[in-house]
Amino acid sequence: MISFTRAACVAAGLTVASAAMAEDLSVAHFVPPQHVITSSLVEPFAKAAESNGSALKVHVYPGGELGAGPLEQYVRAVQGVADVTWGLPGYTSSQFSKTMLSELPGVKRPGRAGYDMLWDAFDAGKISGEFPRTVPLALYMAEPNVFIMKDHDIRKPEDLAGLKIRVSGAAAGRVIEALGATPVQMPANELYNALQTGLIDGLVTGSSAIADFKLDEVANSYTLGPSLGQISFFFVMNEGRYNALGEKEKAAIDSIRGRKLSKSAEDGWNAKATATIEAIKATGDNTVIELSAEESAPFDALTAPLADKIAAELGAEDTLAIMRGEN
Repeated sequence: MISFTRAACVAAGLTVASAAMAEDLSVAHFVPPQHVITSSLVEPFAKAAESNGSALKVHVYPGGELGAGPLEQYVRAVQGVADVTWGLPGYTSSQFSKTMLSELPGVKRPGRAGYDMLWDAFDAGKISGEFPRTVPLALYMAEPNVFIMKDHDIRKPEDLAGLKIRVSGAAAGRVIEALGATPVQMPANELYNALQTGLIDGLVTGSSAIADFKLDEVANSYTLGPSLGQISFFFVMNEGRYNALGEKEKAAIDSIRGRKLSKSAEDGWNAKATATIEAIKATGDNTVIELSAEESAPFDALTAPLADKIAAELGAEDTLAIMRGEN
């Protein structure tokens, strides 16, 4: 069974190194245990990893217990601070420049799963080089981004003039610049205070984050409809640790890694997003703006050219075509 091991356990002598020798497997992330990551990603992975005769025992370190910096999640897996880590390519956009194409408006075509975009590009060798010294267990996308604002209603691009909008990475930053606002990059765990204190006027992210980070307590206006892209995620394992696993243990992980685990995560994010929007509407004290296709068109006209432009800058036109399902 999955166990949430507190930092006190580490102090008591359960080190990551000793856990690894005992066939224990450490999973680290920086969000609270109640985040959607637990039910949609961590628990399905743990169940599979511990099944079919595997000797693995999964221990989860949530909330930054093995390191508080969200930006260092990937390197923690590489260095073996944790065997498995979860994070966002956007936090270190320069490493994942081609992967970040998936986050741009219009790249995800209707009916196409976000995880298929990423795995198609990975399997074709177009983005696999951006994940050195790890074995990706899941690559997937969140639900479409929306505007989450405090005291500002966004109905047209001009409403963003002069505003500071938090973004998760470089791709979203280019989107916000195209719309005439100022992008501010910061980790998700800083959003609440930044919005509450006025450090930012709003943010662009998936609506599931509203519930995960209690943003409804400080935001009061939400705009849905414009194509603003979405956020990508990784769930990776230290390559050496994976290669050293026994046959049964590796087979247990292989039974879920890849598109299967990615679909579970992506489905969970989408379900959480739908429920969150319905809950916000039900409160009666929020402004929820749902723009029609015609009303969204001025936003989309400004953001639509970005994917081709950035892909050309990177020399990654073939990667973009694969993500769009054109190859």
